[in-house]
Amino acid sequence: MDITPEIIKSCISDDRKAINLLYEYGFKLLMPVCFRYNKNEGDARAAYNKGFMKILKGLPKLEENTNFNAWSRRIMTNSLIDDYRKNKKYNERIQKSDSDSELDFYSTGTENEAESNLGMENILFLIKELPAATSCVFNLYVIDGYSHKEIAEQLEMSEGTSKWHLSTARKMLREKLDRLENQNQRMVI
Repeated sequence: MDITPEIIKSCISDDRKAINLLYEYGFKLLMPVCFRYNKNEGDARAAYNKGFMKILKGLPKLEENTNFNAWSRRIMTNSLIDDYRKNKKYNERIQKSDSDSELDFYSTGTENEAESNLGMENILFLIKELPAATSCVFNLYVIDGYSHKEIAEQLEMSEGTSKWHLSTARKMLREKLDRLENQNQRMVI
């Protein structure tokens, strides 16, 4: 099913059936995005609802030839970033402790055999176990394709801090993946 211009016009006119249809469509499309940035289902649902309201408010400005899926995904990601910024004082504060050479090493792409052997669902579960700021930077950089400069601007941190969080995320994930791989090898033996 695609979202047609008629459905969007009905939503703008406050047609409850059309809004419900858009909500259900968006839920399937955008909940995976919300889960990447939240550690539990309740928080992910709350984030989806908040983002969905922003999508509804933005529908009158949506141009007819705009790709709804891409547009709504961007609105949701920006909403999640806004939530992160609002809750920043509650998020974990981490001081920069790695050297620049370590940051460069861990912020470049590496191939990890464990990652290719694990399913995406397991990797997303491991990402949720990361500290909030580290998980957010990892999602924005690796999954959503933001640059460190963009992340720094969005999350109100320095580029170095963004690189540090990415480095930390990769180290933590590598350790978790190594542990899982060792457990899997012991189960086979």
